[in-house]
Amino acid sequence: MKVFKNKIKYSLSIIIVMFALAFTSCESELDKEPITDLTESQVFSDPASYEEFLARIYAGFAVSGQQGPAGQPDIQGIDEGFSNYMRQFWKHQELTTDEAIIAWRDGTIHDLHNQVWTPSNEFIRAMYDRIYYQIGVANQFLRETTDEKLDGRGVDAALKAEIQTYRAETRFLRALSYWHAIDFFGNIPFVTEEDKVGTGIPEQASRTDVFNYVESELLDILGDLKAAKQNVYGRADQGAAWMLLANLYMNAEVYTGSAKYSEAMTYINKVIGAGYSLSPSYQNLFLADNDSNGAQNEVIFPITFDGLNTIGYSGTTFLVHAAVGGTMNPSDYGINGGWFGLRTTKTFVEKFDIDIDKLNEGLGNLSNWGLVGSATVNGWDGPDMRMYETGTNQYALYVKLAGGEIKFRFDNDWGNNLGDNGGDGSLEPSGENIAVEEGTYFITMDLDNNTYVMSPFTGDARNMFYTDEQTLEIEDPFNFGDGYAITKWRNIDSQGNPGKDGTGNFVDTDFPMFRLADVYLLYAEATLRGGGGDVGTAVNYINDLRERAYGNTSGNISAGELTLDFVLAERSRELFWEGHRRTDLIRFGQFSDQGVWPWKGGVKEGKTTESFRDIYPIPSSDMVANPNLIQNPGY
Repeated sequence: MKVFKNKIKYSLSIIIVMFALAFTSCESELDKEPITDLTESQVFSDPASYEEFLARIYAGFAVSGQQGPAGQPDIQGIDEGFSNYMRQFWKHQELTTDEAIIAWRDGTIHDLHNQVWTPSNEFIRAMYDRIYYQIGVANQFLRETTDEKLDGRGVDAALKAEIQTYRAETRFLRALSYWHAIDFFGNIPFVTEEDKVGTGIPEQASRTDVFNYVESELLDILGDLKAAKQNVYGRADQGAAWMLLANLYMNAEVYTGSAKYSEAMTYINKVIGAGYSLSPSYQNLFLADNDSNGAQNEVIFPITFDGLNTIGYSGTTFLVHAAVGGTMNPSDYGINGGWFGLRTTKTFVEKFDIDIDKLNEGLGNLSNWGLVGSATVNGWDGPDMRMYETGTNQYALYVKLAGGEIKFRFDNDWGNNLGDNGGDGSLEPSGENIAVEEGTYFITMDLDNNTYVMSPFTGDARNMFYTDEQTLEIEDPFNFGDGYAITKWRNIDSQGNPGKDGTGNFVDTDFPMFRLADVYLLYAEATLRGGGGDVGTAVNYINDLRERAYGNTSGNISAGELTLDFVLAERSRELFWEGHRRTDLIRFGQFSDQGVWPWKGGVKEGKTTESFRDIYPIPSSDMVANPNLIQNPGY
């Protein structure tokens, strides 16, 4: 499955050298020059060079420079390890929200979570430069693959047809970066392959104009892209373009002031009907073999990583290493050590609180049988915690217990109580107390056979928290032990084997930028926002995700529970640490001047911030270099 992934190496070919861009800000995109004496005819004498050039465009999302892991960075002004596209994208989408906080003291990194950034923030500049680096490389490929250029080189018809697909994929990748650009920065400098090298500096285009451009590009390339699920793994196809269109339309009201939820639903349905399927295992989506363990059937478009071919301190290498610290064992995550960085906040953890009352209400009618003991909230004095009758002589209860002992008792009467003399799950009248450890349990009692079962109940398996010697409250944001750690991303395959890099430095796990679970959640949201769709179908899609998470139907919801607030919370539970949260919070009006979480605003309890922070500032460096730019309001 990693045929194309293996092409994404630092030593792709001389094509990389000829068209590497030596710029650090967008205004110089029009002034870049090839940094080599090689001629165009020498570079393109090998027909394979076109695919290698395409591979370099894809690689721009995964690597940080021309060699690994560092030494020839693509952009300047920041440590190369920090400069990677996906590392910066993730930070800007996650560190600014309730889902993530970082312990490091590097530069202005804490200004992201605190939401106190300024136009001189070096991380914002790195994201901006990365986006325009990608756009610049894509533009150069498109300039070099026009019909006129290909005919002049004598390219045959078969290769020209293949290059047409390459061009469509390149336009998709450029559209993806332009989507990120308007999402992050609003009104932005705008350049395409039609802008000639050396002709000046870019004009600033409105968010709406770039939205319209991205929309038109995606619609125009659909016929030249391969059908959904028919391209090589890791490359864009119609499914990826549909998904980008769906996201563009879902956020259209934010970007342009005009809602386009019906248009979003059109492409959501196209993706759903394209043959993707949920991975049976949620964890498999974030393991080292997620390109082949069944997770690939859910993934619509990944950013691929390989511990031998895309080495660098970024992407999923960053996500795995930076999330490990404290008492966590690095080998459990397929790496040689943790970086003691990333954790989450109490606000996110609380999204997984178990609703015991709701679970019990679904069991049946209250009975006269119950639990009593030191492990229950009422102690040995009672009253009993009543169980629910699930059938004739069958009883059950979801319950949180402290460490201690329990017995079963009828109607608060010690004259009719049951214990376990042998600790073997059999019940005897007035038997021995039953010892339990602290936790949440699903307890069943069968009086036909005088037996009971106590099963630990974790509820939603997506609550991937590491809590040993980690505190829920964050007293000191610079201390890794403050805040629960997250165990979602691993460099272990589905069989328990570590990734291919024997040193444990670099990670194989791919980053699923778009996957089917996201589509199901977008369907539910678009339905609720009046975009068409069917509430019953939306509930079924949500319950498909929750049945995977719970392992049964105990977490299922009804139509009455499907609200926009529920969808926002469910998106967080399903998609956390996958680069969606900031955009989601803005779309739901919960990012800046509404939502509150620990250390937002730079205070422990959190506070609201100014609404202008829904978009980032244009970096100071570009404001100085490009007189055509107008800074975003508030900065």
